Amino acid sequence: MNPSNELIRKEPAATAIDGPAHSNGIPHSYNYGVDPNAESEVHLLDYWRAVRKRLWLVISIVVLITTLAVINAAQKPDIYSANARVQVDLENNGALVGKTPYYMPSFNDPVYFNTQLQILGSQALARRVVKTLDLEHNPDFFKGSQKRTTWQTVKMMAGFSSDAPGPVASKPKDELQLRAPVAAPSSQEDLVEAKRLAPYVGAILGGLRVDPVKESRGTFKETRLIDISYTHTDPEVASKVCNAIADTYVFNNLEKKTESNASTGDVLQKRIAELQQAIRSDEERLVNYAKNNQIISLDANQNTVVERLAGLNKQLLEAENDRKTAEANFNAAKAPGAASALAEGDNKQAGETESKLADLRQKRALLMVDATEEAPEVKEVDQQIAELERQAKDVRSRKTNTLLTNLETQYRQTLGREQALRAAFQQSRSETVTQNEAAINYRIIQQEIDTNKTLLDSLLQRSKENDVIMASKPNNISVVDYAVTPGGPIGPNRSRTVTLALFLSLGLGIGLALFLEYLDDTVRSTDEVERLLHLPALAVIPAASGLGRRHLLTAPGGLQKNGHSDNPELLMNVDSRSPLAESYRHLRTSLLLSTAGRAPRSLLVTSSLPGEGKTTTAVNTAVSLTQTGASVVLIDADMRRPRMRSIFGFSDRPGLSSILSSDVSREDTLAMISKDEVTGLHVLTSGPIPPNPAELLGSEQMRRLMTLLQAEFTHVVVDSPPINSFTDGVLISSLVDGVLLVVHGGKSSHHVVKRARQLLHDVGAKVFGVVLNNVNIQSNDYYYYQRYYASNHYTSDLEGDMPPPSTASAPSTLDLR
Repeated sequence: MNPSNELIRKEPAATAIDGPAHSNGIPHSYNYGVDPNAESEVHLLDYWRAVRKRLWLVISIVVLITTLAVINAAQKPDIYSANARVQVDLENNGALVGKTPYYMPSFNDPVYFNTQLQILGSQALARRVVKTLDLEHNPDFFKGSQKRTTWQTVKMMAGFSSDAPGPVASKPKDELQLRAPVAAPSSQEDLVEAKRLAPYVGAILGGLRVDPVKESRGTFKETRLIDISYTHTDPEVASKVCNAIADTYVFNNLEKKTESNASTGDVLQKRIAELQQAIRSDEERLVNYAKNNQIISLDANQNTVVERLAGLNKQLLEAENDRKTAEANFNAAKAPGAASALAEGDNKQAGETESKLADLRQKRALLMVDATEEAPEVKEVDQQIAELERQAKDVRSRKTNTLLTNLETQYRQTLGREQALRAAFQQSRSETVTQNEAAINYRIIQQEIDTNKTLLDSLLQRSKENDVIMASKPNNISVVDYAVTPGGPIGPNRSRTVTLALFLSLGLGIGLALFLEYLDDTVRSTDEVERLLHLPALAVIPAASGLGRRHLLTAPGGLQKNGHSDNPELLMNVDSRSPLAESYRHLRTSLLLSTAGRAPRSLLVTSSLPGEGKTTTAVNTAVSLTQTGASVVLIDADMRRPRMRSIFGFSDRPGLSSILSSDVSREDTLAMISKDEVTGLHVLTSGPIPPNPAELLGSEQMRRLMTLLQAEFTHVVVDSPPINSFTDGVLISSLVDGVLLVVHGGKSSHHVVKRARQLLHDVGAKVFGVVLNNVNIQSNDYYYYQRYYASNHYTSDLEGDMPPPSTASAPSTLDLR
């Protein structure tokens, strides 16, 4: 190998993969007939194709689900509905008969009406109906009356039988009456009975429907009517149960009202007796209390205690004034000389004595004129004066003492009287306060008695009214219409069920088909190729299996006559009207017209992943180019898994790896190229497998080889390894005029193909377009191909053994067939 060989490095184009095409990097074929913004557009036609693609899946789901729905609907028994109607009037208040209470409105009470609706659907009422009709021992309740087979029902649904047997008629019964009187309600503590009757209660509630009746004449108006509907497989049972529910409901309401009124009467009588006893006890207690507290009268004008307290208060004030006066006089008399002065003011005897003393002194004075003090007449007068003075002094002293004693006695008398009156006043005051408290308690007891008497009168009135109600027994609920035995079933609506199942299954099938289509991330059509890669789809190669394969093998000049019957890759030397040949001719035409001015000289055929048919496409493309009379060389550049030698049956000889790993002359290089005599194609095999294929393919020697072969041959076709797995194809793409990307229809995923396209774009390779290989033309995506190839095969069969056109005499000009 030449040590100077090195990988070719080329700057990638700066244009984005999904950007607009221009002459700098991305070739014009990138946006060939494709809207750049069309990748995310989804049309109704795409959905239609997805559904047609999985049409048998949709049909299978529709048939399966619809059949199951038909069988299920046919197995369901007929349902009969019985209807009764009850009227719920305003509730009568037993305590207010003959009165219009202020809290009772004249219109419907929604709370009461809704309560009645709930009672109609309660388990207690249903349990009572079960006991009334004795449904535990009624075999017709859980057993239906349907005697029609499933097949007969299916025929009736299809309209092939209209005389199917109806329900078996039971023995005639009075449909407006119950079998027995209404049974007693179950005890709330009887859980065993409730559990035993639970299945029957559930069956009744499951078929029961309670609806208020609304009058609809332009506008909805509320009524006091309730419709009771019950459905069952037996019409007689349906009517019986419906009537039983209505009558039991009416009787239950009457029973509750009677029980309520009776309970009210008992309560009233008990309360009346209690009030009467309380009134008697309070009256006795009131009399004893008045007696014990000496309450004669609570009238202020007749209250002696209050009058006595007022008199004592007046006397006490007078006594206080008298005592104060006496005390003042006594204290004044005790002053020095005050008592004597007071005593002399009232002493007449002392005045007479002083008068006598004055006369005697005057007499003495007259005597002293004539006589001396020693005169007996003078001495006698002096003795008389002294005696009178002594007597006057004694009288004055006695009077003073008497006056003081009198004043003191008077003071003590007034003080004692005041104290006595004050004590009497305090005692009378305490008695008055006590009597006031007793009067208050007395009035309280009196008020209790009056209140009890008023309540007693009210209860006596209500007791009389309740007696009237008990005598009349009013019921505000009544049955308006009883249920009659239904003449025909109301369900099940088998046609609607089957129709609904049909549409649901159709929607499910379509949804599943679309979901599988959504999960299918493979490239399936040319539209997807152009929308996903922004590259033209140059050709669609049909699969070699099925119709196309059979025509291929049986056509004149088929594979069995071309010398390569063991190699199915050679598909061109067959009937010229076969789908495969026509597809490759179409590919050849697209390639020859892919460049302006001249046909491309060199072409790289590659794919994203192994197994997509790139080698088959390369071989047949080269063969188709050879049929135009051009000189074509096919290079097997897949030095990792070479196949050209085995396809054409060449012996093991030097090839591409030998040329690239050593310095080979032009003559030796051309000598290594073999020619297939059948197809006229020149082939350069890969040669020995080298350890470093990428280095060889990216060397300068490879570039010189391509230049040499383009000068010697009209077209150079190169088969390379998958570009997503190896870099060999990416390296070769920079050495050729264009790249042909092979995509396996229905196998290659979107992201893998986009990755391959991006790798080619990064190195600036020019991609001519995409070949959608191994496509099943029987799918709905290729409806045009189906019709075209069908007519083509029909024409071929008519021609019979017409010989195929000779390739040796093919013109060298471009064949546009």
